[in-house]
Amino acid sequence: MQNLVPAINRTRQGRTLRLAFLSAVVSLVASFAASASPIPLFNTYRAEDGFTNAGISLAVVSNSVGTIAGLLVLGRLSNHLGRRLAAIASLGLLLLGCLLLLNVHDIGTLLASRLLMGVGTGLASSSLTSYIVDAAPARPVWLASVASSQGPMLGLTLGAIASGALVQFGPWPRHLIYLVCAGLLVLSAALISISPETTKPTPGAWRSLVPRVRVPARVRHLLPVAALVFVATWATGAFYQAFMPALIEDQLHTRSPLILGLVFAAYMASSVLGAPLGGRFTSAAAQRIGMLIFLTGWIGIIAAIATGTLVLFIATTIVAGAGQGIAISAATRGLLHDSTLADRAPIFSVIYLLCYSGAAFPSLISGELSNTFSLPKISLGYGGLALVATVFAVVAARNPHTKATEEEPAC
Repeated sequence: MQNLVPAINRTRQGRTLRLAFLSAVVSLVASFAASASPIPLFNTYRAEDGFTNAGISLAVVSNSVGTIAGLLVLGRLSNHLGRRLAAIASLGLLLLGCLLLLNVHDIGTLLASRLLMGVGTGLASSSLTSYIVDAAPARPVWLASVASSQGPMLGLTLGAIASGALVQFGPWPRHLIYLVCAGLLVLSAALISISPETTKPTPGAWRSLVPRVRVPARVRHLLPVAALVFVATWATGAFYQAFMPALIEDQLHTRSPLILGLVFAAYMASSVLGAPLGGRFTSAAAQRIGMLIFLTGWIGIIAAIATGTLVLFIATTIVAGAGQGIAISAATRGLLHDSTLADRAPIFSVIYLLCYSGAAFPSLISGELSNTFSLPKISLGYGGLALVATVFAVVAARNPHTKATEEEPAC
């Protein structure tokens, strides 16, 4: 009977960790679904409230800057307060952002709500992704990196589709999606509250608010390629948020909010589906393959915009998204290699700091340029960034230093 006690305890621990894993994944998806919910409404704001392309681009920048600030200041907080408390705080900030979006009629309200939601997603990006990695099953080995890196993409996909459908077919088109997201965020907070903690709270929470960026020395040689992968792919996601509503209406000749949501979702959903494919290769090989696919997609996107072909635009969007998923999950897997519990929140802070820098700065520049250049010309700039990142990944991608190479699948 005494021999059964450890086995029973391990079984219970496994069940509670599964609950933590599922709760963290659901919460991460809900967080980014809320973040994506305004996108199909951008054309509504343009038509009814007079918002410009530059203003919409500034909203994307505002969200990204809020996320960067959240990552820099709050990124290590979950190591000290615990994953659960930090995660619930992030969900609360996103909830406040959704409530602000219920009354958007001027650009200031939109910018304030996006900034608040950015801080929330910044805290969620470090606390919830670390929670996922802490509680993930040991097998398959790629599950933690795929769930943590692609949970945001799945959330953005579901948020965009649901928003487009509710805006086009539901009642209260300017409000219903935000009420739905608010409900999901409350549900997520309830799930987190009944899940087990995976870290022991430690002193130093106030000191952790001092911005500090740290990557373990053993994986620093991976950072240059990973940085360009994150920047180029997330810049494309920001391009879709900021300019796709206008492109869909002006170049591809449809005003349907659902079509708008589906096109954005096509990029994000294919990223989620493509991510596990990278697990068949070493992290370096997967980054090369993913970025080559990503560049192929961008070539098709530019051709579709030039010819005004919606079907081609959607098809090549799917290709680019699949390449993004393979490359991002592989880069994340490399940086997480042999990471300790204390390493994970700082590593994810660095990852998302790079990602949101890629979303913010190109959007800021292209938003200003949109007053002078046409959207097809601006898309060429993003295609050029994809080309540079792909060439660098093909030439310079490396695997993490390891003594146990059998954990990394052979190419």
